[in-house]
Amino acid sequence: MPKKENFLDRIYEKMPGVAFSTSEEGVVTVDMENKGFTNRIAQRFFKQPSVSHIKLEGMGSFIFLSIDGKSTVYDIGQLVSEKFGDEAEPLYERLCVYVRQLEEVGFVRMVV
Repeated sequence: MPKKENFLDRIYEKMPGVAFSTSEEGVVTVDMENKGFTNRIAQRFFKQPSVSHIKLEGMGSFIFLSIDGKSTVYDIGQLVSEKFGDEAEPLYERLCVYVRQLEEVGFVRMVV
């Protein structure tokens, strides 16, 4: 019987080429280029921007900056718990959903 993989043991890194900036308050803004046929139509006819600037909220910014290609999801959870305490609860459920969303939009990728 194959061993089930534990999501908390996964390691993620930021995707190469993802441009982001951090404000003095620690808020991360990710610059996402809008590519593809439908985006070009929207840009031309509906005046949509070619680059979207996505601001991550406080805890999301902290999580994004903690993803370094070395720390497991569990390790990042421990850091979040230290910084945000009870505000982060339910910690690992929220963290797993957030990391999966970051992966889905192409901001991070799984290393291990």
